[in-house]
Amino acid sequence: MSRKRTQHNKQFKLDAINYRIEHPDLTQAECAKNLGIGISTLARWEAQFRDNDGDIPFKGSGNYESDEAKEIARLKRELRDAQDALDVLKKAMGILGKD
Repeated sequence: MSRKRTQHNKQFKLDAINYRIEHPDLTQAECAKNLGIGISTLARWEAQFRDNDGDIPFKGSGNYESDEAKEIARLKRELRDAQDALDVLKKAMGILGKD
Protein backbone atom coordinates (compact mmCIF):
# COMPACT_ATOMS: atom_id res chain seq x y z
CA MET A 1 0.00 0.00 0.00
CA SER A 2 1.54 3.32 -1.02
CA ARG A 3 1.20 6.56 0.85
CA LYS A 4 0.49 9.87 -0.82
CA ARG A 5 3.42 12.22 -0.44
CA THR A 6 2.50 15.59 1.03
CA GLN A 7 4.34 18.63 -0.24
CA HIS A 8 4.61 21.45 2.26
CA ASN A 9 5.17 25.02 1.19
CA LYS A 10 8.08 27.14 2.35
CA GLN A 11 5.99 29.07 4.88
CA PHE A 12 4.83 25.86 6.57
CA LYS A 13 8.44 24.71 6.87
CA LEU A 14 9.53 28.01 8.41
CA ASP A 15 6.54 27.95 10.77
CA ALA A 16 7.46 24.41 11.83
CA ILE A 17 11.00 25.49 12.65
CA ASN A 18 9.70 28.52 14.56
CA TYR A 19 7.33 26.24 16.48
CA ARG A 20 10.27 24.04 17.45
CA ILE A 21 12.28 27.11 18.57
CA GLU A 22 9.36 28.56 20.53
CA HIS A 23 8.77 25.27 22.38
CA PRO A 24 12.18 24.24 23.75
CA ASP A 25 10.46 22.10 26.41
CA LEU A 26 9.17 19.72 23.69
CA THR A 27 11.33 17.07 22.09
CA GLN A 28 11.81 16.95 18.35
CA ALA A 29 9.53 13.91 18.18
CA GLU A 30 6.77 15.70 20.11
CA CYS A 31 7.01 18.77 17.87
CA ALA A 32 6.86 16.61 14.74
CA LYS A 33 3.84 14.73 16.08
CA ASN A 34 2.05 17.98 16.96
CA LEU A 35 2.70 19.30 13.45
CA GLY A 36 1.65 16.06 11.77
CA ILE A 37 5.00 15.45 10.09
CA GLY A 38 7.75 12.88 10.48
CA ILE A 39 10.71 13.34 12.79
CA SER A 40 13.18 12.96 9.95
CA THR A 41 11.30 15.59 7.95
CA LEU A 42 11.53 18.12 10.76
CA ALA A 43 15.21 17.26 11.31
CA ARG A 44 15.94 17.77 7.60
CA TRP A 45 14.19 21.14 7.59
CA GLU A 46 16.15 22.23 10.66
CA ALA A 47 19.43 21.21 9.00
CA GLN A 48 18.51 23.11 5.83
CA PHE A 49 17.58 26.12 7.96
CA ARG A 50 20.97 26.04 9.72
CA ASP A 51 22.95 25.42 6.53
CA ASN A 52 21.26 28.23 4.58
CA ASP A 53 21.58 31.04 7.14
CA GLY A 54 18.00 30.99 8.34
CA ASP A 55 16.30 30.16 5.08
CA ILE A 56 14.97 26.98 3.52
CA PRO A 57 15.46 26.32 -0.18
CA PHE A 58 12.13 25.53 -1.78
CA LYS A 59 11.76 23.76 -5.07
CA GLY A 60 8.03 24.24 -5.41
CA SER A 61 5.60 22.56 -7.73
CA GLY A 62 6.06 24.44 -10.97
CA ASN A 63 5.38 27.89 -9.56
CA TYR A 64 8.20 30.09 -10.81
CA GLU A 65 9.32 33.43 -9.47
CA SER A 66 9.32 35.05 -12.88
CA ASP A 67 8.57 34.42 -16.52
CA GLU A 68 12.31 34.16 -17.16
CA ALA A 69 12.67 31.35 -14.59
CA LYS A 70 9.73 29.54 -16.17
CA GLU A 71 11.27 29.90 -19.64
CA ILE A 72 14.65 28.66 -18.38
CA ALA A 73 13.02 25.59 -16.86
CA ARG A 74 11.15 24.90 -20.11
CA LEU A 75 14.33 25.23 -22.16
CA LYS A 76 16.21 22.92 -19.80
CA ARG A 77 13.48 20.28 -20.18
CA GLU A 78 13.54 20.71 -23.96
CA LEU A 79 17.34 20.36 -24.03
CA ARG A 80 17.23 17.24 -21.85
CA ASP A 81 14.60 15.68 -24.13
CA ALA A 82 16.64 16.52 -27.24
CA GLN A 83 19.77 15.02 -25.69
CA ASP A 84 17.86 11.85 -24.81
CA ALA A 85 16.57 11.57 -28.38
CA LEU A 86 20.10 12.10 -29.72
CA ASP A 87 21.46 9.35 -27.46
CA VAL A 88 18.80 6.95 -28.76
CA LEU A 89 19.67 7.81 -32.36
CA LYS A 90 23.40 7.31 -31.70
CA LYS A 91 22.72 3.88 -30.24
CA ALA A 92 20.50 2.98 -33.17
CA MET A 93 23.17 4.09 -35.63
CA GLY A 94 25.72 1.99 -33.80
CA ILE A 95 23.50 -1.07 -33.95
CA LEU A 96 22.54 -0.59 -37.61
CA GLY A 97 26.06 0.37 -38.63
CA LYS A 98 27.49 -2.99 -37.52
CA ASP A 99 25.72 -4.88 -40.31
